[in-house]
Amino acid sequence: MPKVGVQPIRRRALIGAAIEAIHDAGFCEVTMGQIARRAGVSPALAHHYFGSKEQLLAETMRHLLSELGLEVSKRLAAAPGPRARVSAIIAGNFDPVQFTPTVISAWLAFYLQAQTSERANRLLRIYALRLKSNLQHELAQLTDRTAGARIADGTAALIDGLWIRHALRAEPPDPAAAIALVEDYVDTQLKVNAP
Repeated sequence: MPKVGVQPIRRRALIGAAIEAIHDAGFCEVTMGQIARRAGVSPALAHHYFGSKEQLLAETMRHLLSELGLEVSKRLAAAPGPRARVSAIIAGNFDPVQFTPTVISAWLAFYLQAQTSERANRLLRIYALRLKSNLQHELAQLTDRTAGARIADGTAALIDGLWIRHALRAEPPDPAAAIALVEDYVDTQLKVNAP
């Protein structure tokens, strides 16, 4: 069995440290040096691996998006039909491993960074398009294509909005309540738009 090199371990440690540091101090306030200290590496090594704080945030978001994609894919594989697959997508987006205060803070920083960084904006567009496409594909099987697209837009907006809302709250996120709210929206829209 091949040994895992030190570089991937250190990169993962820096990504984890970035998530925690952004939550504690905010993206604008935290420095690469602070992140490096949390990860137990030198600031020079952090810069060597990522170049800048902005690049580290982009890699952090790529990591979180990859984890999100794996969670949603795992849930989709177990879902028996279109409505169950919509539920799998919703539940995957509120997975308790990701829907935590620290990760929510990283996502908020990512949303803000996407306003000025083309790299972050591209990642955000890919995420948004994938979410909408997955939802739209399943919803179109439950209603017509036009209604499916509209319901997918509303569902994606609710998912993103709940993440942002929880970034601004003092109370801990509640994945079950978030899922229930989005599911209620989908059920209501499907009843209104029944074929």
